[in-house]
Amino acid sequence: MSRRTKLILALAVLTVAVAAAFLLRLPAPAQVRDWAAGRGFLAAVVFLAAYSVLTVAPVPRTVFNLAAGLLFGNLAGIGLAITATAISGMLGFTVARLLGRDLVTRHLHRRSVRTVDERLAGGGVLAVMSLRLIPVVPFAPLSYCCGILSVRPLPYLAGTVVGSVPGTIAVVVLGDALTGGTPPALVACYAVFALAGALGLIKVARGAAYDGRTNQAATLGPVREKLVRAQRSQEMRVVSEE
Repeated sequence: MSRRTKLILALAVLTVAVAAAFLLRLPAPAQVRDWAAGRGFLAAVVFLAAYSVLTVAPVPRTVFNLAAGLLFGNLAGIGLAITATAISGMLGFTVARLLGRDLVTRHLHRRSVRTVDERLAGGGVLAVMSLRLIPVVPFAPLSYCCGILSVRPLPYLAGTVVGSVPGTIAVVVLGDALTGGTPPALVACYAVFALAGALGLIKVARGAAYDGRTNQAATLGPVREKLVRAQRSQEMRVVSEE
């Protein structure tokens, strides 16, 4: 597939995803509960599929997490929500990797693009997990970014799952599913998660800075050694001439 074709497909997929996020009218958790009543295992399968596919678009996951607790109880609801989160995250990552990776590769010579790519890929699980912990970072766009950058699939998946678990549990357990409101306890949890995510990103940034200094020192080491050898050789020549 040519780069031009990939670009057209990527723009088409992105357009459809954004349009779906704005145009789709998601039912309230109470409406989902009414539909699922009496459907048993089928309700869980349909819910898992809908959650996994619809949140590949930039559709908020909160309504699905609220509905998960309301429909299936805390334990089963959390399990379904985390499973759907992992599937959705990998779908968004894979689509972006297949259609958009070439577009970024062409611009890796630019310092800003290369820096973001190295920091996120080099941070591995911790970088992805920290970003997932911060509530204001949208789920689907982050999946796209990780897909087009050099983040490896397994660290991305691990970071997505681990980073999404606290927020998912908090919404399922503490969220007001019937009204869609945000209780104070949930807001407090969001603040703690955001702080933890910020601290993780700081650690990633410091680690990248330290690695940069180490690499620079390792690069300069052989150069300095050559200079010292050249200087000693020159001194020996002077002595021999004398």
